[in-house]
Amino acid sequence: MTDDLEQYTQLAASGPYGVAIGSALITMVEPLPGHEYGYNRWYEDDHFYAGAMAMPWMFAGRRWVATRELQLLRYPEKSAVAEPVTAGCYLSVYWVTEGRHDAHMRWTVQINKRLNRDGRVYRDRTHVFTAFQQHVSTYYRDGAAGPRDVHALDFPYQGLVLQVIDTENAEQRRQLTDWLMDRHLPARLRSGSPAAMCTLFEPLPLPVDRMSYVKPVDGTDTRLTLIWFLQQDPRTCWDAFTGLDGEVAGAVPGARVELVAPFIPTLPGTDTYVDELR
Repeated sequence: MTDDLEQYTQLAASGPYGVAIGSALITMVEPLPGHEYGYNRWYEDDHFYAGAMAMPWMFAGRRWVATRELQLLRYPEKSAVAEPVTAGCYLSVYWVTEGRHDAHMRWTVQINKRLNRDGRVYRDRTHVFTAFQQHVSTYYRDGAAGPRDVHALDFPYQGLVLQVIDTENAEQRRQLTDWLMDRHLPARLRSGSPAAMCTLFEPLPLPVDRMSYVKPVDGTDTRLTLIWFLQQDPRTCWDAFTGLDGEVAGAVPGARVELVAPFIPTLPGTDTYVDELR
């Protein structure tokens, strides 16, 4: 035991520990029909903590939910991310400290193997969209004022919109990122916008020893994931998020919006919204 504790002493004494997002875990999951309550209780009472927040270098996390009403707002109808597009009623988002992704991955693979051996993994679910993703940039509506992206999972935002865009190649993704940061987001995130910030991520490949129920990550060179953090319930401002597919296609030929999906935050420790999923 003394040797084990000494390892923690050594780990804390070196390496990056700044307050910045290096990567994120973004995971959209669909419990199998009839397992909504069981899945939610497992995630709330056990997995959110033992499978995520208790791990080194994962410094913030939050769960989000799409009721049936919110699921029906999603587009496009034919999505390369979700089939059908309404699949994936729970979304969890976590921030990992910049410079610590590889160390975190070593830990998360091993702890999830242990959770599996100990029977603490809920099997009656489907991973619709699960990937660790590299943080690219964040655009803020209010400039230097207001919460930063490191606060986004703790600040009481009323909702978020998950947007996934596919491009044809890596160069086109770079063009898309430039257009988003230079033109699209400044135009969208003006004074009065319901969104306070938008974070951009690129998917990272999962380790070869990942859990078998998590499918390989698509688009590691061609996909971009956006998270819009809202100060309003998305149902009250959905007009602001319609037509994003046409804008992207018009600005970057070959780029395709594959998902625009609204969520609201869960109420931790409760089964609120579970009876509104179907």
